[in-house]
Amino acid sequence: MEPEIIPAILVTEREELLKRISLVKDFVKTIQIDVMDNVFVPNKTVGLAELKQLPEASYEFHWMVKDPVKWIEQTPGDHMHLVHVETISSIEEVKKAVEKAGGRLGLALNPETPLEKLLPLVPEAEEVLVMTVHPGFSGQKYIQEMEIKIKTLREKYPRLDIEVDGGLNKETIARAYAAGANLLAVASALFSADDIRKAVEELRKSALAGDSL
Repeated sequence: MEPEIIPAILVTEREELLKRISLVKDFVKTIQIDVMDNVFVPNKTVGLAELKQLPEASYEFHWMVKDPVKWIEQTPGDHMHLVHVETISSIEEVKKAVEKAGGRLGLALNPETPLEKLLPLVPEAEEVLVMTVHPGFSGQKYIQEMEIKIKTLREKYPRLDIEVDGGLNKETIARAYAAGANLLAVASALFSADDIRKAVEELRKSALAGDSL
C-alpha cells in the first residue's frame, strides 16, 4: 500500500488551526485534527466551538477525550472519527454516533494498551491508529516497540488502513512504513519545515525507503 502523509494539527486556538490547515490543504489528501479534553490526556486543545465551519477538506478527528460520543455527535460531516479503544464502553453507541454525524469510524490504541483489546473491534472500523508516543503532546520520541503491533495488524488485515501517529521524522517514518503502516501522521517534522510542500514529498520518499529495511 502506498504511503500517505497526514499533517497532524495540535493547537489551542482557532486562528492557528486555520493557519495550519491553509498551509497543507492544497497538497495532502487528509488532515488530522487532534482534540484533547485535559481529562483523557493531560492537555487541552481546540474544542467544538473552534471546529465549526472549517475550510473544505478531508478531515480526520483524533478524539483524545473521555466521552467521544458527545464530541462526535456535534461534529457532522463525512469525517473519519478516530476513537481510542480505552474510552469505549459500548462500540454500538460509538457506531451510532458516527453514523448520525455522517462520518466513518476509526480506532486508536495507546502504547500501553495490549493489542488484544483492539483486535475484536477491528472489523467495526475502516481504519486503525497505533500511537507511537503517549498521547498529549507533540515532539515526543518515537516508541519503536510499537512496531510489533503494526506488523501483527498488517499480517491479520492485509488491506486495512493502518495509521501511525507520534515521533515520525525522515528516519522513523521508514521504520513505521516497513512495519506495515500506510497512513503516517506527522506534526513537528512537517510544520517546522521551511517548505512544507517539499517536506511532505521528502517524508513520503523516506517512507518508501522503508521497503528496503
